[in-house]
Amino acid sequence: MGRFDDALARPGLGAIAEIKRRSPSAGDLRPDADPSLIAPAYADAGAAAISVLVDERFGGTWDDLHAARAATAAPLLAKGFFSTEEDLRTARAAGADAALLLLRDLDDETTSRLLRFADDLGLDTLVEAHDANELERGIALGARVLGVNARDLATFEIDRRHQLELLARIPAGRIVIAESGVSTRAQGAAAELAGADAILVGSALMRAPDPGAKLRELLRRPLVKVCGLTRDEDVAVAVEAGADLLGFVLVPDSPRAATAVLPTPDHVLSVAVWVDEPHETIADLDQVHTSEPGAVRGREAEILREGIQVARLLDLPWQGTDPDHWRRAAEAEGRIVLAGKLGPETVAAAIATVRPWAVDAASSLESAPGIKDHTRVRAYVEAANR
Repeated sequence: MGRFDDALARPGLGAIAEIKRRSPSAGDLRPDADPSLIAPAYADAGAAAISVLVDERFGGTWDDLHAARAATAAPLLAKGFFSTEEDLRTARAAGADAALLLLRDLDDETTSRLLRFADDLGLDTLVEAHDANELERGIALGARVLGVNARDLATFEIDRRHQLELLARIPAGRIVIAESGVSTRAQGAAAELAGADAILVGSALMRAPDPGAKLRELLRRPLVKVCGLTRDEDVAVAVEAGADLLGFVLVPDSPRAATAVLPTPDHVLSVAVWVDEPHETIADLDQVHTSEPGAVRGREAEILREGIQVARLLDLPWQGTDPDHWRRAAEAEGRIVLAGKLGPETVAAAIATVRPWAVDAASSLESAPGIKDHTRVRAYVEAANR
């Protein structure tokens, strides 16, 4: 593997941050974008790699790739509509570590030939699919890095749900990229949980006042979950405050039981909370606790996506304490969602100690069981994101 592949294969969710001045679907994004300034800002913000549009339809040229290469040592992806060996040779000469190959525009024979030629050049590739047929072709061709674009290049419509379904089909051993349609941390997390190793983000960064700061925001962990929601007005406050995950307890014995998963915006993730086994809902994820005699729920829970465990929730005993809870959570492996009496006063210390993938609070944010104190919700999310 080359520098591009290696950077994307690192643990955790990475990002390919894109430099583009305009989009055929959205028009001008940042007409005065200077790759020599934006590329190092992306690298400083944690980008695993940087994508540079070199096609005039996106306001790009090969000079932009040269400028980015002169300004940063980060792996660079040349992005355009490439179909010949000469395109790849030009990309390599301009400083690219990888080049985009669009299966929509290339037949299998051409794609296979270009993959071999890229290897000979020492150039990695990102092979991009838009539908199930293209994805199966990319898998069969042995592409090491496979991207699934949520945007239909014919209609420019975004279909994130279909993208997530395709991401989940990619076999182990490939590097998986979710392209387009990510503008929030929760949307990036949804791609991660579906199997993405990295997200490719362009428009959301180019529209931001500070592209580097926006990238940091998208990559920042932990995610923030507000649980035990029972009212639409509390959902609205949690979303406005910046929560990434919203939890709805569908356990009748719970003092904060909800009758259903309430509607949530598509830029956050909803979580249905159960004991023993989940049932069908509109939620994006299920949180399934073990049962425990004499308690509403057991201490730990699996976080499931489409029935597959993608994270673990570590909590305190029901209405109990454990002085070693944070230490044990810090030693646990995998994606950890930390819960247990977290609130505005404690969440920052918990994050510093445990370094969890997400934090979760419910009862400490209430004015009464199932009724959220809006001031505390806002303070908790702010403290978690500090």
